[in-house]
Amino acid sequence: RDRDDLAKYKSAQDQINQMNEQIREAHLSADKMQQALTEYKQRADQLQLIEDRFRQLRSRLELLTKVGLKVVVRNNRMVIQLPGDVLFDSGKDQLKAQGKEVLSQVADVIRNDNDLSKRNFQVAGHTDDQKYPANGPFGDNWGLSLARARQVLLFMIGPNGAKPGAKGGSAGGGLDPRHW
Repeated sequence: RDRDDLAKYKSAQDQINQMNEQIREAHLSADKMQQALTEYKQRADQLQLIEDRFRQLRSRLELLTKVGLKVVVRNNRMVIQLPGDVLFDSGKDQLKAQGKEVLSQVADVIRNDNDLSKRNFQVAGHTDDQKYPANGPFGDNWGLSLARARQVLLFMIGPNGAKPGAKGGSAGGGLDPRHW
């Protein structure tokens, strides 16, 4: 009978050890789940901040929608689209006064936002729907597009201070050229 009791004791002890191991594994698993949940919450919070930030920027640029400005997200990037006729006359690469005013407002939004002003930007040119004259100074619509993009870039990084159209001095966005 002592042997039976000893066997029962050992069996009970083994069961207790197995249960303790299962409890330890459950605690480890719970800790991993808690860590994963914490990381998930951090990512969700980060995504919410990005979404809120995008909404704020969109609302700041909302005033410019009257002249055709569009803000869209493409490949996780915010794209600001301006119609070419707001910026340039057909076949020309010189910014119109209205175009300078619109670009100044876009530059103000960027310059006055600490995070946004440190981001990198790209300017893409557009041509108009008119056939470009073969003897024109840009060679073709592609050349016109490049010249227009250059004019927008130069304006955005040009010194800020003068009002568009003001005598003596050219207006500019005053943005850091290292980010353009």
